[in-house]
Amino acid sequence: MSEIVNRVAQSAIVSLNLEESYPREERLEFDLKPFLFQELILKEKEFRASLKELDWSDYSDKWVAINCSADAIVPTWAYMLVATYLEGVAKGFVVGSLSDLENFITEKYLETLDLEMFDDRPVVVKGCSDLPIPLYAYGRLISLLKARAKSVMFGEPCSTVPLYKKPKH
Repeated sequence: MSEIVNRVAQSAIVSLNLEESYPREERLEFDLKPFLFQELILKEKEFRASLKELDWSDYSDKWVAINCSADAIVPTWAYMLVATYLEGVAKGFVVGSLSDLENFITEKYLETLDLEMFDDRPVVVKGCSDLPIPLYAYGRLISLLKARAKSVMFGEPCSTVPLYKKPKH
């Protein structure tokens, strides 16, 4: 009987599973609505006092989206002021929606990838994951890999969908 050989394991293919190291810290919204007078007006003195009294440790090591769910005109400086309290406390933050926050987290995560390991090699981006990786991450990833990889596929090493192949010179 001949020995079973795992050709996938012996190949030069690099498998990239975003789920393995994608940030899992909690995501929170910091909504300015509760700080508005009658959910319409921001009173500077009261707003500043409320922020000073807030327990900012609730945001420790969490990703935060600073926004306002009320249909009110909120001055830009108010969002910036909240950001000054979150700086150094939160894992990271954006002024925007939870979706904007997830895109920001994706960018931070992709900055940490060692892209050199993909140079001139076939890459398989793993398709199945239990963690909800945003589509934005896959779009950004293909743009980064296309500049380096010999080819890019999506799925599992044994069953992939080809996405890109570097042209031969």
